[in-house]
Amino acid sequence: MPETHQPDPKRWTALIFIALAQLMVVLDATVVNIALPSAQADLGISDGNKQWVITAYTLAFGGLLLFGGRLADLWGRKNTFIVGLLGFAAASAIGGAAVNTAMLLGARALQGVFGALLAPAALSLVAVTFTDAKERAKAFGIYGAIAGAGAAVGLILGGVLTQLLNWRWALFVNIIFAVVAVIGAVMVIREPAEGRNRNRLDTPGVLLVSAGLVALVYGFTRADSDGWTAPITLGLFAASAVLLAAFVFVESRVAAPLLPLRVVTNRNRGGVYLSLGLAIIGMFGLFLFLTYYLQLVMGYSAIKSGLAFLPMIGGMIVGSTQIGTRLMLRVRPRLLMAPGFLLAAIGMAILAQIKVDSSYPTVLLPGLILMGLGMGTAFMPAMSLATHGVRPEDAGVASAMVNTSQQVGGSIGTALLNTLATSASATWVSSHLTSKADLKNRVFVNTSMVHGYSVAIYWATAILLLSSVLAFVLVDAGVQSGPERVDGDKSVDEDFAVPVIAH
Repeated sequence: MPETHQPDPKRWTALIFIALAQLMVVLDATVVNIALPSAQADLGISDGNKQWVITAYTLAFGGLLLFGGRLADLWGRKNTFIVGLLGFAAASAIGGAAVNTAMLLGARALQGVFGALLAPAALSLVAVTFTDAKERAKAFGIYGAIAGAGAAVGLILGGVLTQLLNWRWALFVNIIFAVVAVIGAVMVIREPAEGRNRNRLDTPGVLLVSAGLVALVYGFTRADSDGWTAPITLGLFAASAVLLAAFVFVESRVAAPLLPLRVVTNRNRGGVYLSLGLAIIGMFGLFLFLTYYLQLVMGYSAIKSGLAFLPMIGGMIVGSTQIGTRLMLRVRPRLLMAPGFLLAAIGMAILAQIKVDSSYPTVLLPGLILMGLGMGTAFMPAMSLATHGVRPEDAGVASAMVNTSQQVGGSIGTALLNTLATSASATWVSSHLTSKADLKNRVFVNTSMVHGYSVAIYWATAILLLSSVLAFVLVDAGVQSGPERVDGDKSVDEDFAVPVIAH
């Protein structure tokens, strides 16, 4: 498809504000984790309701992402982006000012709703703004680094704000991010007019996929708390399977589907969604266990434990903006994604060697650096390839699929790996316990916890290895520097379709 418009002269300035908004959404998934103990004590949140501070956000966010992505296609990405920012800021203000449990939980659910508008709008804005191959590589390198490192940044920011101010600032800080991003969006972001989708909204599709994803994400949450064979867990998984199957059936028959099946049946995009979702399972599990390990076993403060993740963030930035960006125009995406996930798996395997008396420089530092380099290198082409080749009117929903795979992956990772860690710790205790006095021995208790963490991290290593294999086998796209091709372009050689974004 020939070029029809000149590049936006303010596109790089626009990227700053798009990236800032994405950082806010990603870090909010973890920034509240650090502040949660303080919030629980301040508001008198019961142990039973504690998980809902996290779950209320993830359910709304994960369940409404595809709806938010399609709204961006229908309503305009810039409009959706600004509304998402304003709503997220308002929800954060309500949460920060919460005087009871219900107010905080409601605010967190609202954050998830507006985050589901904001995240796909941000990624699709990058996709439609940067169409030159070299510029696109740089833009997605920056975006990929932020998307990958944002969760770790949240751990640092949450620790700093909670320790120096109070837990409420873990929410209030979003207002600052959002206001700056809104001002920037109004002033410099421009959206190509020809990318708007003029079809009606697929209401049955919205209801089916939202209910199905909510049931799926909540099912993993209940698996973590109630067990994998509990009736509520099995019932939620069954309901999710039925609802999502019905969604696929409806989408294959309606004239204007919420998620055109061509978006996910494309071999390369499907490979990206699957391998990226699996990689996120391992990564989120790592954040969970290393945070516990640093604070409970190593005795780190909230700030110090957050800062301990800095080498991983640095590795992600280097992997994404230097390695990935420089090689993306020279090698096939799978030759970045598969080695990237493999390098991350090696880093994860090193981290699995943690002991009660491990030192940070000899075990954690090299493991975190390799994790960051690997994930950053893989994230960058994955983010770009996930929106390559889609029709302009599908850019928002294709972007939403990236976020959905990450969100579902994070939910699975937290539940699955936490269950494995708990089980491994219990098995270790049962085989090493000599008397009840052992249960009061700090070294004994810490050793049992670290054993559980180590076993779970080994499982995360295996998942990352699987992610590497799937990326290599499924992703067969050519070097992303050729002429533009879009879904449905019959002139494209079926055996070698260079997937790029339309404009």
